[in-house]
Amino acid sequence: MKSNKWFLLMMFALVLMLAACGPDRPESGEEAAGEGANGSGEEGSEPEKPEVLNVWLDGENQMEVYGEIFEKYEEETGIAVEFTEVGMTDQLEQLSLDAPAGQGPDLYQQPHDMIGSAYLQGLGMELDPSEFELDAFNENALEAFTYEGSLMGVPFAVEAAALYYNKDIIDEAPQTVEELEAIMEEYTDESNNEYGFLMEATNFYFSYPFLFSGDEQIFGQEEDGSYNSEDLQVATDGVVEQATRMQEWFQAGYLSENVTGDVLDGLFTDGKAPVAMTGPWKLSDYSDALGDSLGTATLPELDGETMTPFMGVKGWMISEYTENEYWSKDLLKFMTNADNSKLVTEGLGETVPRSDVENSNELLRVFNEQAENANPMPNIPEMAQVWEPMGDALIFISNGDDPREVLEEAKSQIQTDIDSASGGQDSEE
Repeated sequence: MKSNKWFLLMMFALVLMLAACGPDRPESGEEAAGEGANGSGEEGSEPEKPEVLNVWLDGENQMEVYGEIFEKYEEETGIAVEFTEVGMTDQLEQLSLDAPAGQGPDLYQQPHDMIGSAYLQGLGMELDPSEFELDAFNENALEAFTYEGSLMGVPFAVEAAALYYNKDIIDEAPQTVEELEAIMEEYTDESNNEYGFLMEATNFYFSYPFLFSGDEQIFGQEEDGSYNSEDLQVATDGVVEQATRMQEWFQAGYLSENVTGDVLDGLFTDGKAPVAMTGPWKLSDYSDALGDSLGTATLPELDGETMTPFMGVKGWMISEYTENEYWSKDLLKFMTNADNSKLVTEGLGETVPRSDVENSNELLRVFNEQAENANPMPNIPEMAQVWEPMGDALIFISNGDDPREVLEEAKSQIQTDIDSASGGQDSEE
């Protein structure tokens, strides 16, 4: 989940410089001259249909599943959908090059923590929620795709880490952190490379729910839900307390800083641990390895409160440069309706953020439940500066350094990196 520190600093600075390069956005409620609410020449009327809409997809599986969806759309509307494979992590950069030149897609996809960058570069169209039927969508997912009060896209998948457990070793998953700790104590034998609980403990993405509970959060939030990057809360008393508990687990040998994703996969599928924490993207591999012995469960309670992991959200966005706004919105609604969301969850194994869509895979349904109790990763560009200092802090904590001092240092480093990436603008205000 971390990238090169200096690369992130340069990218954050580049986003700020590009903020004025996109097409001018109308003021709230303002419409293009001579156009109605639907982007047509008359209020409520349908504009002329384009022959083709263009969409960027990520990977062969998406090409297959969405190809079927697009065929249905063409049958219903007569509009063909041409799709091109462009990796999701490459789409924003490619769009910044293609769109100003009159190329690029009408619709593309992004993880929610990149929508702030898309907004600042003028690459993502702001959507009016009243134009979309969103009642069935996970509220957290919609919040994740909202930037500075504007809905920037419609979610099609959510990801949140939960528990996997081996039914051959334990009968049921732990319900509380105390039960989890008891499993750690009973089943951990470092000399035999056996653990009661496996997680990537020095990866901040996975350690987040063990550090932030209750009202604890990374950035403070304003009344409208927007994040205040100047209100860093990574070293509050509550976070220090949870970090101290994690340090005790490291010192007892229950957690290891050497457990990477590959190590975790190998140990868990080899039966070397009864419980592991990771995301739904591992479900297929674990099911193949363990078969009917595999179980899934939501995270345990911490001090009587449901643990809330990070939630990642993937969603469809409309390019600010599209010349087919009305029909791009129409296709977006079609792609994310209940019927087609069912195809996405069944065909792609995605946990879709709709309460009216249920996956037939009961192991995967647990991840939908967990997503209902998860916190979206902050979608402001400043979040890019959090990963490395917090990852380093977890390493220092695992090595026995004072948690409060370590977290205060991480807070200071994060703020320094934010100020550096923004050219010191925040510090001058």
